[in-house]
Amino acid sequence: MIVEDEFLIAMEMEQIVGNLGYNCIGVADDTESAIELVLKKPDIAMVDVNLSDGPTGPEIGARLANEYDVKVVFVTANPKQLGNGVKGTLGALTKPLEIEVLKDMLDYLVKVANDRDDAEPPRRMQLFN
Repeated sequence: MIVEDEFLIAMEMEQIVGNLGYNCIGVADDTESAIELVLKKPDIAMVDVNLSDGPTGPEIGARLANEYDVKVVFVTANPKQLGNGVKGTLGALTKPLEIEVLKDMLDYLVKVANDRDDAEPPRRMQLFN
């Protein structure tokens, strides 16, 4: 699941996710569409901070993680807006992302979602406690 309001970025991320062999259940650009999309039961989510309804990404990420058990990583140009992290979420990566970093993040998220012991976060990822 991708939560991103910049149409071109969202489409590119969705295409890359598919090219890497993953299934993207959809793209949301605000709180309402994210909560509708989570009903499709995603395992993982990449969430931006600033969305079409404002800086709601942290709230969305927390809801996805804590209410729906989705593994959440923030992908944002504004990681400082996350402070010391968002409870229940895994961490953040700063945009722009190279395809290799996106691949490493997806591999990490899938391993975490499957409770694998060999889950290693991408080097550039800021982990939350």
